[in-house]
Amino acid sequence: MVGSYLYELSLSSRMQLKGLDPVIDENTEVLILGSFPGAESLRKQQYYANNRNCFWKIMGQITGEDLESKSYPEKLRILLQNKIGLWDVFASCERDGSLDKNIMNGKMNDFEELKGRCCNLILICFNGGKAAEHSEMLNGLGIKMSVLPSTSPANTRILFSEKAKQWLVIHKV
Repeated sequence: MVGSYLYELSLSSRMQLKGLDPVIDENTEVLILGSFPGAESLRKQQYYANNRNCFWKIMGQITGEDLESKSYPEKLRILLQNKIGLWDVFASCERDGSLDKNIMNGKMNDFEELKGRCCNLILICFNGGKAAEHSEMLNGLGIKMSVLPSTSPANTRILFSEKAKQWLVIHKV
């Protein structure tokens, strides 16, 4: 009985986490959609802030810049300069830790206005399978979609070299 009470208490005390604002502009041609920022990203209010996440290393290969050594505002400037935007599928959710499998009660971002804000958008890339689970809500936009391997350090099934190779689809836009 006490265990059941503690379980209910832990569920009721779980906080609703708010995601990050989109990094897009009118020139964005490629939008990378993650599922929801990890704990480190939320703490720092920066996309892909976990230094073990290979996202910025891969983006560096795509943009031809050493993004890992740049400040966060400079990273975002370079992405936008290369017509690449960032956002997440979920606007908010409940989650313990950073793993996608722990996302509960997720509220989706509003993608209806996306086409109007990014009129040059031609490709949406999902950073991992959890984000791609929600691709059906974007089908009506008439934009090509690609599911890419997660850059998360939790994704150990695929070697970095293979991840980077698959992410080069962005370079071909």
